[in-house]
Amino acid sequence: MFKQARRNARKGADRVTAVDADRNAHATAAAPGRLRIALRRLGRLLPTPTGTPFTFCYGLILLGTAVYADFGDQATVDQLLRDSSTDAAHLADQPLVVLVASALWVAGGLYSAYGVAFALVLTALERRVGGARTAGVFLVGHVLATLATELPVAGAVAAGQLPESSLHRLDYGISFGLMACIGALSGLVSRPARWAMLGVAGAMCAQDLIELIDPLASAGHPIALLTGVACRSLIRDGLPGPARARELTEAEADAVPPARAAVPAPRRQRVEGDEPRAAADTALRGR
Repeated sequence: MFKQARRNARKGADRVTAVDADRNAHATAAAPGRLRIALRRLGRLLPTPTGTPFTFCYGLILLGTAVYADFGDQATVDQLLRDSSTDAAHLADQPLVVLVASALWVAGGLYSAYGVAFALVLTALERRVGGARTAGVFLVGHVLATLATELPVAGAVAAGQLPESSLHRLDYGISFGLMACIGALSGLVSRPARWAMLGVAGAMCAQDLIELIDPLASAGHPIALLTGVACRSLIRDGLPGPARARELTEAEADAVPPARAAVPAPRRQRVEGDEPRAAADTALRGR
């Protein structure tokens, strides 16, 4: 009896060892798949030429101007920035030129946080609504916030409340368009992410208004953010219902189980008594 119990115990231990080995083999085989999904999810955070062509091409332009601003001839860079400034004098003289030119520079160059935020925010927005709508939101926020801050300055100078030197100032960068895209993206993500995005952007706007280092830029950032929030319902039009709030990413698609038809049905084991039952069924059908 004791020998039999010892044999059973050994068999049980061997069975457990075999099960553990099988689990380890499955985990080892699944590791490359998990790594591939994680890398794909990480890759979707950044712009690509096929997935987000607008953000990718625009980002390359900003990268080029940032490199030139940091390493180019300083006198030439300063002149280009002055010519690209969206101050009241330039807006009155050549509005279309400076509105486009001012959005080709990143304030702070290569080491600016605006460049990183641009890549992440516009990539996420373009993956949800497409390049045309993303470009539209960016342009509307950039133009409206610029005009809303510079036109009052021109009016105050004309009324004699500000000196004429206020018409000439250095104003360029992507921050207004970026703020508008943050506001628009907040309507297309989950509620916790939405409040986190709006909370961070609102805190930045509040800090600018408190410090008031650049009054016009400080006032333009909340205007651009609210403009993007107002655009949320417009960019949702025409999108499929579920895609308005959330898109199915390629990584999530990889995690979807295969169709039931692709899984082979288990073979039915023959049980004693099947043959007589099958013969009886055949006889009944023959009747």
